[in-house]
Amino acid sequence: MLVSMLRNSDYEVSEAATGTEAIEKAVSAEPNLIVLDIELPDLSGVVVAQTIRKNPKTARIPIIGWSAYIGWEYRKAALDAGMNDYLEKPVHSAIIRAKIEECLLTEG
Repeated sequence: MLVSMLRNSDYEVSEAATGTEAIEKAVSAEPNLIVLDIELPDLSGVVVAQTIRKNPKTARIPIIGWSAYIGWEYRKAALDAGMNDYLEKPVHSAIIRAKIEECLLTEG
């Protein structure tokens, strides 16, 4: 659903099915922004964000955490890992678009 919404909003989207793949794509493609689920099959999104932040090539890419996990402890873990923001599912499409624009404008 998120991918369709982003493509319909004229964003170029690349998907990764695992945390390892997300890290590899971040390094090779150097995207303008990463929307990162916290629950991935191989690594947690927190570990992925930490790894992305440690690499000088990807350290400045904005990361928005995206999860069904609700609670301050999940938000804190995401932000402590270097994510720029943390959104709890379900998120209205207008909110996710606004957060993406905010991150892109801040980094631009």
